[in-house]
Amino acid sequence: MEVENHTVLSQFLLLGLSEDPDLQPILFGLFLCMYLVTVLGNLLIILAIFCDSHLHTPMYFFLSNLSFVDICFTSTTVPKMLVNIQAQRKDISYTECLTQVYFFMFFAGMDNFLLTVMAYDRFVAICHPLNYTVIMNPHFCVFLVLLCWLTIFCSSLLHILLMKRLSFSVGTEIPHFFCELAQVLKVASSDTLINNIVLLVATALLCVVPVTGILFSYSQIVSSLLKMSSSVGKSKAFSTCGSHLCVVTLFYGTALGVYLSSAVTHSSKSTVISVMYTVVTPMLNPFIYSLRNKDVKGALGRLLSRAASGP
Repeated sequence: MEVENHTVLSQFLLLGLSEDPDLQPILFGLFLCMYLVTVLGNLLIILAIFCDSHLHTPMYFFLSNLSFVDICFTSTTVPKMLVNIQAQRKDISYTECLTQVYFFMFFAGMDNFLLTVMAYDRFVAICHPLNYTVIMNPHFCVFLVLLCWLTIFCSSLLHILLMKRLSFSVGTEIPHFFCELAQVLKVASSDTLINNIVLLVATALLCVVPVTGILFSYSQIVSSLLKMSSSVGKSKAFSTCGSHLCVVTLFYGTALGVYLSSAVTHSSKSTVISVMYTVVTPMLNPFIYSLRNKDVKGALGRLLSRAASGP
């Protein structure tokens, strides 16, 4: 097969979730609905936090950032898939593919880091309540978010720069509904040893470190809760962590499922399971925080009441 360098290669072919033409309208409608619910739900969370002064705290500052990242995360993959289904096409240009790889890694990494920062925030609030406002001051909160953005920016950019040295065959097919780094590396025609090593190291560092931070934070939180004598205090403290724990479990549970399925099953099954990680999780996050968190639920209620009553 003729091999072309990335400077000549114009496009890849995304095989998508299914090649059955009868399923395409169903997939289009399903993913369009999930995308709209994701965007609307997370926008409502951001607006509720912005408009309600009671929610101008570090915890909700991080939550608004998480909602923004979830919108961007889903927007990286779903719109292109919807366009391809509607146009009955499978192609994606080389530039679009690299852009999708970059932003998918970027926003997935941001989700990962923000969940860790939110766990640290709960750790300080419960284990060091008297020093909470001093430690989690506005400048430090902004610094933590900027540090997350900068770290993920550099990591994602490194992968893209390494990808630009690879060559691909003409008409390269990617067995996925978007350009995911591991899948793109599998179909490269040139040697990907360096890329795979960097991917393995980056994944280990950018996953193991945040997970360790979350586990440490919650181990300290549980230890503090066990020392509390008041059942009311325990219940109140745990209620502030419940929504975050659900989101963490959903995020890392689906991510682990995608990793294990790609390792032991056929790629098509792995692709279907990855929908949970890339689409369903960002869609469910607003529901988790609005249903389990009284403050967010109340702020959403006031926001919708003002919108319904008009100016």
